[in-house]
Amino acid sequence: MGLKCGITGITNSGKTTLFNCMSNTKATVTNFAFSSKKSNVGVCDIPDLRLQEIDKIIKADKLIYANVEIVDIPGLTKGSSMGEGIGNSFLGDIRQCDALIHVLRCFEDANLPHIDGSINPVRDIETVDLELQIQDLEQIERKIQKVEKAARVGDKEARFQLEVLNKYKAHLENFQNIRTLNVYENEQKVVADMMLLTQKPTIYICNVDESSVVSGNRYSDAVKEFLKDTQAEMLIIGGKLEAEISELDAQDRALFLEDVGLTEPGVNKLLRSAYKTLHLISFFTVGGKENRAWTITQGMTAPQAAGVIHSDLERGFIRAEVIKYHDLIELGSEHKCKEAGKLSVEGKNYVVNDGDILHIRFNV
Repeated sequence: MGLKCGITGITNSGKTTLFNCMSNTKATVTNFAFSSKKSNVGVCDIPDLRLQEIDKIIKADKLIYANVEIVDIPGLTKGSSMGEGIGNSFLGDIRQCDALIHVLRCFEDANLPHIDGSINPVRDIETVDLELQIQDLEQIERKIQKVEKAARVGDKEARFQLEVLNKYKAHLENFQNIRTLNVYENEQKVVADMMLLTQKPTIYICNVDESSVVSGNRYSDAVKEFLKDTQAEMLIIGGKLEAEISELDAQDRALFLEDVGLTEPGVNKLLRSAYKTLHLISFFTVGGKENRAWTITQGMTAPQAAGVIHSDLERGFIRAEVIKYHDLIELGSEHKCKEAGKLSVEGKNYVVNDGDILHIRFNV
């Protein structure tokens, strides 16, 4: 399954710098607001050391990591939903994303002026939220107009939909994001096809200067305080520092990270956080031409996981032979796992766990 994350934020917050650290394609970084008129799109691998450890035991011609599509949305500003800056041309790209990475400017730079004249990441959160809330409210109001007539003449389903839509409307009018609204599953279905912008899971990235990457600064502290009563994930990353790290080879990268007090690049933590936020896990297929990681949603069964590889495998699923990652590492081979009773044969109801190594048996 494809994972798609959109990088959003106020213009000149460091979004494109972060995109370049993550993506296999590079975008131009400038000091000018609204210098980009379209989104940049790239793909990056999800770092997973388990795949490398598996490859030491079961050799394959190549390793293929799970990946994520990254979309760098042009910078926003007050009034974007009404046509200011680049206007609302970014909305279609945001709608297609599974999650948002909201980059917040938490650094000072006289050569890179803030569009609002001062550094205030909490204000920037509120600015972007408001623009997205306005768009969601307009969508909700349009749908209300469509169902009102049927509700007035007694259509029970229309009445239910109207009640739910008004619940969403009131929440947005109170300057709240849809993801903070408590609704039942049948209520969620009323807006499921609308891809509401403020419903999307959001990870907040405090983009700090190099001296603040370990413990943050007063700007990131303000964001932490602002988000403390929410379930939102917040990470501290130094965009410029990450850009330097991404240009180094593996050996120099390790030394550089040690010098600045980090154990790994911040973008690795970000990608793991995206997985956690979206309730995603990985399973592995091994041997032959490739050792490969696959992305699935927690709770998927073995046939559903097989379908991620190819629809034929799900349709003709017979069974899955399963080895747990930690058993393979501990025992050292598939053969020893089988001898120790650590290879299980699972049917259609088996729920795949993170790190499972699967051999799918099928017939079509």
